[in-house]
Amino acid sequence: MIDLDAVRLAKANIGGQVQNTPFVLSRTLSDIVGAELWLKFENLQFTASFKERGALNRMLALTEVERQQGVIAVSAGNHAQGVAYHAQRMNVPAVIVMPRFTPTVKVANTRRFGAEVVLHGETFDDAKAHGEVLAHERGLIMIHPYDDALVMAGQGTVALEMLDVQPALDMLVVPIGGGGLISGIAAAAKGLRPDIQVIGVQTERFPAMFSAITGQVRESGHYTIAEGIAVKSPGDLTREVVARHVDRIELVDESDIEHAIVMLLEIEKTVVEGAGAAGLAALLRARKDGRMDYRGRRIGLVLTGGNIDPLMLADLIERGMVRAGRLARIRVKLRDLPGALSRATQLIADAHANVTEVHHQRAFTALPVQDVEVDFVIQTRDHAHVQDVIARLNAAGFLAGDHGH
Repeated sequence: MIDLDAVRLAKANIGGQVQNTPFVLSRTLSDIVGAELWLKFENLQFTASFKERGALNRMLALTEVERQQGVIAVSAGNHAQGVAYHAQRMNVPAVIVMPRFTPTVKVANTRRFGAEVVLHGETFDDAKAHGEVLAHERGLIMIHPYDDALVMAGQGTVALEMLDVQPALDMLVVPIGGGGLISGIAAAAKGLRPDIQVIGVQTERFPAMFSAITGQVRESGHYTIAEGIAVKSPGDLTREVVARHVDRIELVDESDIEHAIVMLLEIEKTVVEGAGAAGLAALLRARKDGRMDYRGRRIGLVLTGGNIDPLMLADLIERGMVRAGRLARIRVKLRDLPGALSRATQLIADAHANVTEVHHQRAFTALPVQDVEVDFVIQTRDHAHVQDVIARLNAAGFLAGDHGH
């Protein structure tokens, strides 16, 4: 079983081969959540994820014969890149099995490190089953993404670095997929500081570890924006460690994660994937629900990875602007006569809002002939500004309203 000594040994083994990433206080986020919030930027690793820590620690234990045979890993992306990158460095052949809908950026990066990539199945568990078949058929050594003591110990080095910088932390908030990261972190942190709290975070769509620990059976979904922690079956080893050392597990929904991704981008100027934002999502969820669990605490938060598809990130930014009232769609009913549209746009401009899109609707409407519905997409300051634009249009004789989000 993993313990503090195993994590310390892993730190010595992988030292100088992975980044000791920044761990800094976020003053703005601290003010927002009402706690002293410290961020561990694991998205700044070379492969943009903590996963290479555990992968390297496990691969350093390979015998010379095993290195010649080659390795295989199953991953939704980040473990894949960690194994592929260090396999390339160590001149070890590598095969990576990934779910078919793994983000393109993760697939491309894995191939860039020279690994053979096999896309199979809809979920991590589908890919895992296929990976086990390939390992048997080809005689490859499986580098498990989480249910391996050496992998867990490698991931636990994150906790040692956090507590080196800020030994007075009250709490660590860590995303959970299969449980490798939180197992290593919890074993190390509790070994150093038995009083420290370790909180896990899963999505409501993939609550496997939550169900295993609490006994509250919940069905898994088919998709989450946090695909890095979309695991239907937690590890056997990790489940034991989590049961022993993790204080509780929180669940967050998709909108919580979306909000956290955009907030980290806007405030910290850092890009994280869905799984990487899960910890902050839990704090924001607690704040929204009026819970006081985190207020006044000194919290270490792990931003586990930054491998997000750029197209998805663009969509999230736009959706975040809508939630903040900085992008709005309003519907205006007006006479289909020369000058009517110009007058409406001038009123919007006078309110210091910027029109980015205009959509006329003549045929698909219940309005009388010569009346038209026009949808304006406008850039605004906030929700109050949107309502000011609408009020100005109505005061000028137009029938205007918020067309919704």
